[in-house]
Amino acid sequence: MKFKFLKQHTALFVIATSLFVVAGCNENTESQAEASESSTALSRQVRIETSFGDMVVELSDSTPAHRDNFIELASTGFYDSLLFHRVIKGFMVQGGDPNSRGADLSQRLGMGGPGYKVPAEIRKDHLHFKGALSAARQGDQANPERASSGSQFYLVHGRTFNEAELANIAARADRANEQFNQNEKFEYSEETIKRYMEEGGAPFLDNQYTVFGQVISGLDIIDSIAAVKTGAGDRPMEDVIMTMEVIR
Repeated sequence: MKFKFLKQHTALFVIATSLFVVAGCNENTESQAEASESSTALSRQVRIETSFGDMVVELSDSTPAHRDNFIELASTGFYDSLLFHRVIKGFMVQGGDPNSRGADLSQRLGMGGPGYKVPAEIRKDHLHFKGALSAARQGDQANPERASSGSQFYLVHGRTFNEAELANIAARADRANEQFNQNEKFEYSEETIKRYMEEGGAPFLDNQYTVFGQVISGLDIIDSIAAVKTGAGDRPMEDVIMTMEVIR
């Protein structure tokens, strides 16, 4: 099966939270407990290592199924030696196909996975800004529930957008809400518009794919990957290999 974006964007993708108690020895015990709770509450992070350098992605607690699945796969070495097999400058870099490990340049990639999907956790407050970590999936016709690939993901490279473009994109997303029985209006805040205008991203994917993390370090590595020469199927002519490490 081929993971791709919605029909209107096929051209782009044929082409993401004390009280101080004075109590002698109890003070130390309670402080240790609080520290433990604080540590547990920290968002999970994964380092993605590449030949261009390392990126650190922070996973969202608002998308627990995708967070836990990504941590499980990364911690067991599933992603090690896989490729960023599809790269489109100004759009995204995609990886996570287990068939890409050691694949010949002529091999068609983008159809592999761990044998399961992850239920959609699409949120209107999780947007496709540059560096967003999102789950790839099959298109709506074959996958009306918009379930995610079990392992394939993309990191947004994107471009900047102007206000008129963002208004049109928000209007299309709002109309799509009706199709999927989502009654809340989809619109961008002034802060979001400013961020898309200054930092860029891929807003036309908003409200359609599960964004479950964000690159918080090494954002320029996406630029380097996106700049590589690509061939058929948008695959890099020279392999861009990844290794992952769960760092907390």
